[in-house]
Amino acid sequence: MIEPKADALLTDLYQLTMLQAYIEADQHETAVFELFMRKLPPARNFLVAAGLEQVLQFLENLRFQPDELEWLANCGRFKPKLLDYLQQFHFTGAVHAMPEGTVFFPDEPILRVTAPIAEAQLVESRIINLLHFQTLIASKAARSVLVAPGKTLVDFGMRRAHGAEAALLAARAAYLAGFSGTATVLAGALWNVPLYGTMAHSFIQLHRDESEAFEDFARANPGNVVLLLDTYDTEAAAEKVSRLAKRLKNDGINVLGVRLDSGDLGEHARRVRRILDTANLTDLTIFASGNLDEYSVAKLVASQAPFDGFGIGTRLDASADVPYLDCVYKIQEYAGRPLRKRSEGKATWPGRKQVFRSFDDDGRMGRDVVSLETEAEPGEPLLKLVMEHGRRIEPPVELDAARRVAAENLARLPASLRSLEPANAYDVKISPAIQELANAVDLATNHAERF
Repeated sequence: MIEPKADALLTDLYQLTMLQAYIEADQHETAVFELFMRKLPPARNFLVAAGLEQVLQFLENLRFQPDELEWLANCGRFKPKLLDYLQQFHFTGAVHAMPEGTVFFPDEPILRVTAPIAEAQLVESRIINLLHFQTLIASKAARSVLVAPGKTLVDFGMRRAHGAEAALLAARAAYLAGFSGTATVLAGALWNVPLYGTMAHSFIQLHRDESEAFEDFARANPGNVVLLLDTYDTEAAAEKVSRLAKRLKNDGINVLGVRLDSGDLGEHARRVRRILDTANLTDLTIFASGNLDEYSVAKLVASQAPFDGFGIGTRLDASADVPYLDCVYKIQEYAGRPLRKRSEGKATWPGRKQVFRSFDDDGRMGRDVVSLETEAEPGEPLLKLVMEHGRRIEPPVELDAARRVAAENLARLPASLRSLEPANAYDVKISPAIQELANAVDLATNHAERF
C-alpha cells in the first residue's frame, strides 16, 4: 500500500511569510476558516463535495522533514524562531465538513477548520488544492451519471490529465460521483475502483491481419475480451468478431464486447448491433469512446444509439468546459471575534456556520439555510465533526460509502437541477442572525477605523 504523503513545502510562499509574522508577534489564538464556493459556473446547477479524505490524510501527516527545514534555513527568508516552530509543527485543530458526495451550493461552507492561527493559515493552499480539484471532477462526472442512467461509465482520462496526481484523483472523484470505474490502474490498487480496459489501435496495426489481432488478444486475456473495431473498417471488423466469437466460445473464451472510438458513433453502433444480433451475439456489449463528454453522451442516449457504456476521458479529467471553481478559504473568526471581508464582489459572512437542508414531500431537496453554528434551524445539518485535536474521530470513510452518499444526494436533486441546461438557482437562505452579525461586525470595523 502506498503511504500518504504530506509535502510541507507544497504551499504558497505567503503562507510561510504570514506564519513568520504570527510567530514573531506571538499570535497563537484560535482562528476559524471556512471553505466555500462564491458562485456556480454558468454551466453548473450544483456541485458535489469530494476530496475530504485526502485533506484529512494531509492534516494528520503534515510534518516538516529535516531536508525541508534545511532548505528553509538556507534560503535566506526565514528566522530561527520560525524554523524552531516548524521543527515541532503538527496540526492540532478540529475540522467540520460535509461528507464526500454531498451536493452543495454557493455560500455553503463544505469545510471548517478551527485551529491556532498559524496552523489554520498554513494548511490553506493544499486544502483548497485537494478539495477544489476533486469537487470539480466529481461535479462534472455527476452530469454524465444523470444523463446516462444504467450505462457503464468509465474514466478514460489519465493520459491527458494535468499531471500524475490529477489523473489519480480524477479517477477517484469520478467513481465517487457514480462512474462504474476507471482505466487508471493505481486507482484500483489504492481504493479498489473497478478497472476497465480494452486495446489500442497500435495492437491491431502491428498484426498483418485484424482477425489475428483479435484472436491473439482474446487468448492472452480470456477474462476481458473487449475488441476495438474502428482501426480500418468498423462494420467489417464487426463481421470478423462475429465469426471469431463462435470459435472462441468452443474453447471456453467469451467475447464480452466491442468498442467504437471514431466516426458517427450512433450510426456505427446501430450497424454493429445488427451484425452482432444476426450472429446471435445479442449479449455482446457495445462501448463508445472518443472525445466524449456529458453533452455527447446525452445526445447518444436520446437518439437511442445501442450503447451499453461510455469511456469519457480528456473532457472529464480536464473538466474542459469548466476548468476551475470560484473556491475560497476565508477566516470567519479569530480569538472569539467574528470577522468579515468586505471587498467589492468578494464580501464574506462572519461567524462559524452550519448548513441545514430541508426536503419537500417527495423527498427532493427543497431549500438550504446557512445559519450560525449555535442556531437551531429545521432540516438536516450537513457539516459534521470529522477531526478533533488533529486526529480523525472515526476511521477513514471507504470510497464506496462516499459513493453511496453521492448516489443518494443525486437521487434527491430537484428535477430542474438534473438537466444539463442552466436552471433557476436552488433556494439558499442566509439566516437573519448571520445578517445581523455582519451588520454588527461592519459597525465595529467602521468605529475602529475612525479611532
